[in-house]
Amino acid sequence: MRRYSYVLSLILCIAMVLSGCKEKPVAAKYDNINTAIGYFNEGLDYDKAGQMRLAELFYKRAYDLLIDDPSQDWDLYGESGYRYACMLYQRSDMGGALAVVSEVLDKAESQKLFPATFKTGLLSLMAQCQMHLAMPEAAKQTFTMVYQNQLTVLGGENKGDMNMAMVCSNIFSSFFENADYDEAAKWLGRYEEELLACERLGVGDSSLIEEQKWSLALYKAQYLQATGHAREAASVYAAIPRSQITSGENIQDAIGYLMAAGRYDEAAYWYEQSDSTSQAADGTRMTFDNITIHLIPRYLAYRKAGRNNEALVMADSIGTAIDSALVWQKKSDAAELAVIYQAHEQDLQIKSLQYTVSFHRLLLACIGIILLLIAYLFLRIHKYNKVLLKKNHLLLNEIEQHEVEEKAKLSTLQAQPEETLTAEQKLYRRLCTLMVEKQPYTEESLNRDVLAQMLGTNAKYVVQAIHECSNGDTVGDFINRYRLEHVAHLLKTTDDPINIIGELSGIPSRATLSRLFRNAYGMTCTEFRQAARAKT
Repeated sequence: MRRYSYVLSLILCIAMVLSGCKEKPVAAKYDNINTAIGYFNEGLDYDKAGQMRLAELFYKRAYDLLIDDPSQDWDLYGESGYRYACMLYQRSDMGGALAVVSEVLDKAESQKLFPATFKTGLLSLMAQCQMHLAMPEAAKQTFTMVYQNQLTVLGGENKGDMNMAMVCSNIFSSFFENADYDEAAKWLGRYEEELLACERLGVGDSSLIEEQKWSLALYKAQYLQATGHAREAASVYAAIPRSQITSGENIQDAIGYLMAAGRYDEAAYWYEQSDSTSQAADGTRMTFDNITIHLIPRYLAYRKAGRNNEALVMADSIGTAIDSALVWQKKSDAAELAVIYQAHEQDLQIKSLQYTVSFHRLLLACIGIILLLIAYLFLRIHKYNKVLLKKNHLLLNEIEQHEVEEKAKLSTLQAQPEETLTAEQKLYRRLCTLMVEKQPYTEESLNRDVLAQMLGTNAKYVVQAIHECSNGDTVGDFINRYRLEHVAHLLKTTDDPINIIGELSGIPSRATLSRLFRNAYGMTCTEFRQAARAKT
């Protein structure tokens, strides 16, 4: 069991290295969250300043820090992901925005800590992306999910809620802009129901409800005009007080209706009101967005109204504004690029440092694993040697006991009167005496013929004597037994190398000696020497 515990420890070490030690310390997680908060706040600052590329960069950095483990802060993860996707949407990267929103929603699925209000915004953005990507059916399903999610936020019951009214309003606008008038009518009806319920129940700010009622009227006017009900549209528009059109969004909706109805003089008037309001808010700075939203539509209104002189003046103003916007854009781009470059340099330094730390950590882990393996191997070798030495001690005792028994048998044979011995026993006794006194086995060339010649007899008789008196041994077995006993004696009593001992014992081949010795003694020559010395 101890062996497997070492192996398990090694596997755990390797797993930690391969996983990159994903379980970060608590302090590291807090540092990660604080860094993400810092990036997110920088994104907000750039967003407010109109530097959208920088806002996108820092929203993305905050989002990337939390993407692997959103549970660190679900609120921050949801909002940074939403704002990053909004930046992609604004620069018309609908596919990128949809991918980010889908990823956030997938990770937030069934997460109770993820704010449901964020889910409403994310689903709305997803539906907008689907509309732009020509996925109308998917957009319809997603907008339905937006509505259902908002119901969940309200506790499952819709009793009149201004946020729900705004949700319905935004969905109506999306379908209306895409000329899906059937769907637009459905959501316009829900928008109206919500506002009436809010007014009836006294839910929310009364001034806000009043403002939304006139926004609803402008939506109705636009919808009726677009669906061929010009008289009804004019009637609805006429009932709207001029004071209720002065807010920014209402002006744009009024202009939309007036341009569609061909009432270009009135549209031009409201464009003038809208332009003066936007200039007061934005100061002298002119961007391409302002030109597109305010100046060009106003030029079109003048031209279609037949007010050509004013249209020409506006065309000159547009040219001047474009030049101003180009200058401002170049300065803004240069400033943004400088910040982006610095941010990328910081990222590269951080990644380089992280790589260095990771490399060193991996290197230390590898060294640790190697040391553990070496220690484990040494331990295994030590344990193996102890077991082997114990086994060899037992074998050595058995060998010595066997040698004692063989010597006793030989002594008994030597002590018997010659007249009681058979011819084979007499010859065998002479053979044993010859092997002890002359040690002919030390010569590699010794065989049955040489033995027969030395004893003055026939080789056939030598074979028979050995076979009958040595339990069926052959001449080779008989000779090798004396040779191996001589090898064992030299291993015990000398420090001579094994190959020298083999030559002195009539077995010059190291491979042959190893094979014969292991078969006879159950261990190698080296193990035998170690066991013999340990015993003494």
